[in-house]
Amino acid sequence: MPLDQTNVGRTYPPTAPYEVGREKIREFAEAIGDPNPAFRDPEAARKLGHPDVIAPPTFPIVLTLDASGVALDALGVQLRNVLHREQKFEYTRPVVAGDTLVCVVVVEGIRTVAGNDILTTRTDVTDASGAPVVAVWSTLVVREEA
Repeated sequence: MPLDQTNVGRTYPPTAPYEVGREKIREFAEAIGDPNPAFRDPEAARKLGHPDVIAPPTFPIVLTLDASGVALDALGVQLRNVLHREQKFEYTRPVVAGDTLVCVVVVEGIRTVAGNDILTTRTDVTDASGAPVVAVWSTLVVREEA
């Protein structure tokens, strides 16, 4: 059954706060194989003008994945029918160890192509003060239920 177009523009409630830790950043950097010292060494990050270690650019997927899952559940999308098509990150500032971040997901688009739905969501990630940190777009191909 195709996704309901009336969901475009729908905004989901904010997630619980996520506390960014140095160890999580280091583990993520290790997992993606990025040796950048600013992801591990506070002094290296400070030399670049940051208050603490910074996260790799794709790190927000750690917290936006769960937020998107809530939206997918609400839309009735089964992960077994999903193909990840595109991901985009637009930063206001880097994610830094010690940040407390909250996500809000918005359905930006739903269209049908060749019997499949193309779903685009934007997740706005803000810090504890409500200031924007990064916006994350995700485009998924949702196959028709077999």
